[in-house]
Amino acid sequence: MSAKGEAGPGRIALPEIDSTNAEGFRRAASLSGPTWILAGLQTAGRGRRSRPWTSPLGNFHGTLVLKPQEPPETVALRSFAAALALRDALIAVTGLPQCFALKWPNDVLCNGGKLAGILLESQGLSGPDPVLCIGIGVNLIAAPEASQVEAGALPPVSLLGETGLRITPAAFLGALAPAYAAWEATFTAEGFAPLRDAWLTHAARLGERIRARTGAETREGTFETIDSAGNLILRMAQGPVAIPAAEVFF
Repeated sequence: MSAKGEAGPGRIALPEIDSTNAEGFRRAASLSGPTWILAGLQTAGRGRRSRPWTSPLGNFHGTLVLKPQEPPETVALRSFAAALALRDALIAVTGLPQCFALKWPNDVLCNGGKLAGILLESQGLSGPDPVLCIGIGVNLIAAPEASQVEAGALPPVSLLGETGLRITPAAFLGALAPAYAAWEATFTAEGFAPLRDAWLTHAARLGERIRARTGAETREGTFETIDSAGNLILRMAQGPVAIPAAEVFF
């Protein structure tokens, strides 16, 4: 465990925890600044829509705890900072920039398969004690079986399986923490525009046909861009449609 110092955010390493995001909320009041929580094992890891996230020993299970001061809609844009930082960290530890792409809204791909996911959860953003937990899971050495994901979803992959490189969670955090700090600094100084431009440069299936499912409705069109609020812009027969949240299928 390390406390926050002038060199950067604090880091707390735990051998086993239910969920790093849950632990982030439990500890938030006692944290004096941005802090990473890293777990060897998660017993109740979760992804978007409360889906279980498989968390075996050797994969990366981490959360960055922040206390942001912006409006909730601005705070949510940090998912793009996290995605860009993940890609930068993966390149730093592998030297293989061609392997990694970003999938809207919150996944990182390796050779076309799902390698990493991001889950933002918050409490009290409109109150005096706001907390944001940026949860990140990376399949460093193992990935779920394809049968464990829903039909039509991208197959899960591991970094070890795709590149032959075995990276420890601690080593990965060593690359991820400064990468995120750099994008956070850009975001707070310049706003979302530079993040949007960088994200689009590395976006998977930009300009191609995709499907976006929201509840029982599935819309198909061309992935045109993301707008200044981070919404997916899907060009359909009737024109462009802004989609704030959806499951995307290729």
